[in-house]
Amino acid sequence: MDMIDWKDKIGKYTNVATETKPDVDDLLAQIRDLVGAEEFKMLAQDYARVAPALVEKKIPEVLTSRVCLLSVNDGYGATTYIKLLTKLLFALCVFSKEDEDVFEVVLPSDDKNEYSDLKSKARKVVEDSITVFDISAWMTKVGDLKFREFLQELDKREANTFVVLKMPFVEKDVLDTVRAGIEDVVSVDVVSIPPLDMDELKESVRREFDRYGYTTDDGVWSVIEQRIISEKSDGRFYGFKTINKIVREAIYVKHRTCADGCIGDKIIQKDEILEIARDDYDNRTGEQILDSLEGLTDVKRKIQEVVAQIEHCSKNKNVDAPCIHMRFEGSPGTGKTTVARAVGRLLRERGVLRNGNFFEHSGRSLCGSYVGQTAPKTAAICRDAYGSVLFIDEAYSLYRSENDEKDYGREAIDTLIAEMENHRDDLVVIMAGYSDEMSVLMNSNSGLASRMPYVIEFPNYSRQELVNIFMKMARKSFKCADGLEQAVREYFESMTDEQLSSREFSNARYVRNLFERTWCKSVMRAQLDKQTDVTIIKEDFICASSDGEFSGLVRKKKKTIGFQI
Repeated sequence: MDMIDWKDKIGKYTNVATETKPDVDDLLAQIRDLVGAEEFKMLAQDYARVAPALVEKKIPEVLTSRVCLLSVNDGYGATTYIKLLTKLLFALCVFSKEDEDVFEVVLPSDDKNEYSDLKSKARKVVEDSITVFDISAWMTKVGDLKFREFLQELDKREANTFVVLKMPFVEKDVLDTVRAGIEDVVSVDVVSIPPLDMDELKESVRREFDRYGYTTDDGVWSVIEQRIISEKSDGRFYGFKTINKIVREAIYVKHRTCADGCIGDKIIQKDEILEIARDDYDNRTGEQILDSLEGLTDVKRKIQEVVAQIEHCSKNKNVDAPCIHMRFEGSPGTGKTTVARAVGRLLRERGVLRNGNFFEHSGRSLCGSYVGQTAPKTAAICRDAYGSVLFIDEAYSLYRSENDEKDYGREAIDTLIAEMENHRDDLVVIMAGYSDEMSVLMNSNSGLASRMPYVIEFPNYSRQELVNIFMKMARKSFKCADGLEQAVREYFESMTDEQLSSREFSNARYVRNLFERTWCKSVMRAQLDKQTDVTIIKEDFICASSDGEFSGLVRKKKKTIGFQI
């Protein structure tokens, strides 16, 4: 390591005007007040204890020669942590200036043929500041010669520089392997920042509203929570960034809803921001949700039996509690998602679940895209759903092949099984999918099958039920002219049994798409006729059902040969 004249530097540091240098205790207080990030808080405290003596002895390189291995997902505060650490090292006289900028260098992956550039990347460290190297592309190759050369080049940096090696949040075993590979060359401090849980997210929301000078009424969190659940359902949630986006949207929607009436009003009311929940904000009870569904008589009866058994066991400790996880098997659009949502409400209303929320994910969304990501990702999804229902649609996609060693589905299943067992009284996992594929999934793992004793079959809707679903949707929002219901009935009666049972037919989902196409035709017709009220007529339906994606499933009329008399 190149040595510098620390006697001159320390003299310069100690002469810095007191008011320009942040107070160490104040900075540590800010760091302790962060939401989550416990390992970062401990690291800052350690540096604050060690740095004064090292600076006094003119050997600060004992600290700055170390690197911080930061394992954190995008949006979970990495930039904030690094800025606070920079301020702290300046306050401790390790840096001679305070730089708010975060200098980040992304190491190229090996498939880009840029090995030779790694050593030059290591020379990009910035004096009197922290330089961040994103090593995500290399975290499984820390033993590679080129990466070791990169680390050796880093170790030549001047003493008044500090380096953070950043990577995604991964399971502990993988993080330990990365740490061991780096520690062969340089000393490492590991900081692992897990994703925020719901309590931490709630506190972050409160602070963000407070930062804008707003307060909230008691019901606002339920709306915000529903939006967070919706944001997480696609597997892309960016922590504080997403929270900030939601809070800003809530403030905007409040003022748009109330317009001039709330110019000076800084209290967010639940009713003002219901639309940000994205999914229809549903205050119905579990019974009301079930009752609203067309048909499904056997499904509803079975759900009531299962819920009654679970409720009885929860209130009678002398009875061994059954596993409360379930399998919903059937074709798309047969009500599986809605029934799963009702299960959460029912179990909350019966005192079995403390929250009763509904978290929906696809099977593959539990899987990571690199080594070490799957287990923590699956665990985080389960952790969100504690006290609630975790609904895994297309669950069969978790299992692909016994011989596919590169697939992370099996790792997701193993993690899921552990969560189902460890939180068997506080988490309901419902897996859904086609019956045949679900059987393959269960046969692939006896531990999974044994923990999901409740199997509920969802039949395809009958033709009359499909008609009823369409008309219920239509009458809910529009006036319906005479002849519409008959046209709808004739359309579904024209479908063969094979067409109704085919995988291309998605039952109620198909009906919804057809209904939306129909009222679109109605609105266009009303606008052309300069009508203010919209009434759905049979011609609108006939026009919509003639579109390609809907006409292809109806029974084709047989062609006749010769003359018709």
